[in-house]
Amino acid sequence: MAKLKIAGTWAGVLEVELEDWTVPMLREEVAKRSNCESNSINLICAGRVLKDGDGNEKLAQLGIKNNAKILASRVCAEEGKSLKEELLAEDERSRRLARVKAAATALAKRHADGSLPIEDFNIVLEDQSGKKVQLGSETDQRAIMMGLMLHTNGKQLIKRQNYKDALEVLAMGEEAFSLSDPKVIELVDNPPILQIDMVWCYFMLRDISCVSVAGVRLEKAREGIERAHGKDSSRVRLLQAGRFPELALYLRLELLEGVVAYHSGQFEKSRKVLASAQGKFTQVPDEALSLVMSMGFRERDAKRALRISNQDVSSAVDFLVEQKAKRAQKREEDIWRRDEIMEQKKYGTTPLKKAVDLQKLNQLVSIGFDKELAAEALRRNENDAEKALDDLTNPETNSSIQVYIESRKRKRQSQAVNTSVEALVGMGFERSRVVEAFQAAGGTMEQVLHQLLSENAGNPTNAASNNIPTDAANDIANSLVSMLNNNVDQNGEVGGPSTAGEGGERDAEMEDELAGELAEGDALSDYDLEVTKEGEAINEYLALLDSAGK
Repeated sequence: MAKLKIAGTWAGVLEVELEDWTVPMLREEVAKRSNCESNSINLICAGRVLKDGDGNEKLAQLGIKNNAKILASRVCAEEGKSLKEELLAEDERSRRLARVKAAATALAKRHADGSLPIEDFNIVLEDQSGKKVQLGSETDQRAIMMGLMLHTNGKQLIKRQNYKDALEVLAMGEEAFSLSDPKVIELVDNPPILQIDMVWCYFMLRDISCVSVAGVRLEKAREGIERAHGKDSSRVRLLQAGRFPELALYLRLELLEGVVAYHSGQFEKSRKVLASAQGKFTQVPDEALSLVMSMGFRERDAKRALRISNQDVSSAVDFLVEQKAKRAQKREEDIWRRDEIMEQKKYGTTPLKKAVDLQKLNQLVSIGFDKELAAEALRRNENDAEKALDDLTNPETNSSIQVYIESRKRKRQSQAVNTSVEALVGMGFERSRVVEAFQAAGGTMEQVLHQLLSENAGNPTNAASNNIPTDAANDIANSLVSMLNNNVDQNGEVGGPSTAGEGGERDAEMEDELAGELAEGDALSDYDLEVTKEGEAINEYLALLDSAGK
């Protein structure tokens, strides 16, 4: 038995078994001796609050030893409940942030190294004009992708005014960007924009303690943006056909520089940059907005186009038409890429888990080789076209590849039948009848379903237990066939792709959330700022300078 010295609501010594007792048990015992409810007792040991956790963690596991001193304080029941809820909320927040980082890491790894994606989409890097770009090595690509995903998630949190969590996620993004080669990333403006977003969070949280670090971040931001955008934003102007997408970003940057200068006692500098920011601040005129909206564009899109076009209606309309065409083109490309991925999944992956290169595959097919045969030759040889050609022109190797393909087809068909049987049994059909139907039909899923349903029509007992309309057979069959087609693993076998990463099970929900946030944005999303709050802040700080006579 160990002894715990209790002070506070009750003073004395408790004898407990540290290996058996939990925090709830200790709290209950102290509450009983204090003549109050257990949820009104707060326990503190070695400067930390003892949490109930899942209720199974023993005192010894928490590091509590013999003769430990524990302070018991009393709070009202509602306060105790509030404290518990606050602790649970903090735990949930920590878990979510960990999930965000893990999901971004997993997505970046899969989509940067040429691996066959588990999903039916690819994440690619684009420049400001929306063109795909290849930046540096595979490591650089991975770091930049991860940084972009975390930055995008951070911006979503800012939109929801969750500035505390946004700072955490943006700090993860900053770390990810730092892993890439500085020379590769110096012409990318996402890292400096991230710095501005972090300082914006400090400002919205009114965290004056971060003034010094905010100043450093803003210096980095200005240097990075000027390097990426060129002198007087010449590079942006060229890419954006003379438009001004960066104005709102510079407005926010100058506002924050003015705020930092004010709180650092640099009042002259503060007034100068705030005046510059005020000069960039313009609200979208109602007349221009109404005119653009009258052409069939949504309010949000019209406002964005007018801001980017510096209130020029003609330029704004041209921009909106261009964006519509780009979105349509992107939808077509996404469909084309989904079809590509489905085709690649049929061929399986190379020994290093890479997808078969379809461009090299089409080259081999163009000179007369069977597509499936050429795909297997490329898969075996890590997409080395010359080695694949050697195998295809070697009669012995060619023959062994054909034997392997036929064996894989038989195995895949057997797996597909077994999976289909289980699916139909799960729908309520008797296993023996399903197996017989496959053996008798020997054809497609549609034929098997029609046979099973026609048997039901002639058997009232079965029809009652499997009340599926006959005209729904094709839809059901198509759904099952689609499921089987999508359920092909990275070795070309039926059964589904592996979803486990190096750290354990794939967090599909969080990965889908991050990918969805990326899909909603475009090359100009970082510049799409509604600057109403900035305008109010500029006026507030200029008024402070006036009142202080600075």
